[in-house]
Amino acid sequence: MAKKVTRIAKLEFMAMQAKPGAELASLGINMPQFTQQFNDATKDRAGDVVPVVITAYDDKSFDFILKTTPAAILLKKAAKLQKGAKLSGSEIVATISAEEVRKIAEYKMVDLSANSVEAAMRTIEGTARQMGIKVEGMPNKA
Repeated sequence: MAKKVTRIAKLEFMAMQAKPGAELASLGINMPQFTQQFNDATKDRAGDVVPVVITAYDDKSFDFILKTTPAAILLKKAAKLQKGAKLSGSEIVATISAEEVRKIAEYKMVDLSANSVEAAMRTIEGTARQMGIKVEGMPNKA
């Protein structure tokens, strides 16, 4: 007999730093077991924000899927910024190269709905533009 899903939650934790708290308590899962498994699974991503999708079952068990670090965080790291522009679209606070956008797009491909790296790059470029980050050397749209 299949387990009954009680809740699906999307949360973000720093890699290797998940700990029991209110957001996990509301899921009704075994918090120490989740934090142990999450921290073990994110050892290679130290210092990154790691989104996770947790499926909680009625018997207090769970499954989880790790996602890639959000594009905005990767763009801020590439541009060496603390935060994006106050006025998105009209203010430029930093400039990055198309090569840096390509690296981010290749990393994010598994979580994006893009069919090619070039399409993923355009998605990442749009996020950068909204943050006030100019991308130099971006190829023209075909």
